[in-house]
Amino acid sequence: MKTIYTLIPVALLVMIGTLPVRAQFWEARDRERNSVSEMVKEITIEQKLNEHVPLNLTFRDESGREVQLKQYFGKKPILLTLVYYECPSICGLVLQGLLKSLRVIKYTPGEQFEIVTVSIDPKETPELAAAKKQNFLKEYGRLDAAPGWHFLTGEETQIRQLADAVGFRYQYDPKSGQYAHAAGIMLLTPEGKISRYFYGVEYSPRDLRLGIMDASKGKIGSPVEKVILFCYQYDPTTGKYSLAILRVIQLGAVVTLLALGGFIGTQFYREKRSRASRTPQEVARE
Repeated sequence: MKTIYTLIPVALLVMIGTLPVRAQFWEARDRERNSVSEMVKEITIEQKLNEHVPLNLTFRDESGREVQLKQYFGKKPILLTLVYYECPSICGLVLQGLLKSLRVIKYTPGEQFEIVTVSIDPKETPELAAAKKQNFLKEYGRLDAAPGWHFLTGEETQIRQLADAVGFRYQYDPKSGQYAHAAGIMLLTPEGKISRYFYGVEYSPRDLRLGIMDASKGKIGSPVEKVILFCYQYDPTTGKYSLAILRVIQLGAVVTLLALGGFIGTQFYREKRSRASRTPQEVARE
């Protein structure tokens, strides 16, 4: 027992000695959370409908050839996707969602419209773009779409100008080595005006088809609600996009309360009807 009582003050001293370290740890975590919060605020897709995209911007296609954006404009509407090819999460979902819709509408890239996919990472190479293109064409099951789907890479200045022109706000996180960005695609007219935005990772085939038809005629769509965009939140501490659990819990709580209220109301109504249908003798026996 004496040994135990001797060790207690020592343990207390150790705990007290670690308090400043613990305080510094939590202060650092708070600073990190604040920086994360500031980063997330900057990540969005601002709608710039009817504005022109600079068509003189220069990139490299999947073969390594230098190209200008204006080479893809003039005759058909353009479906623009800004991603990066080594993205571990949401970029793949954006392109998979696009493929899912394309399979339904039966349009062929290169005929009714063109797809221009641009990497936001200036370190990525045409070789990587070529490999990505082959993978997605194979998944698409339409190798004849190759001439109409262009996978581009480029320099930071050119990428930034294009992203700013369409309102695509993204941030590079040096800690994870990844890019934080929102999920969505844009439709442009043959003249290079922004016609429509599609947010999230699932795109209605009907809306996409109608959007392509409108954009081909130079029509500009209406602003859309950024609903799906907020279902995903980038966390630079983990370098991943995750479902905003808090919002789901809040929604679930509301649904549960409504369901519970409805159940109680129904039971009360049934009990009231049951009592109203009873004879005076039955009520008296109770």
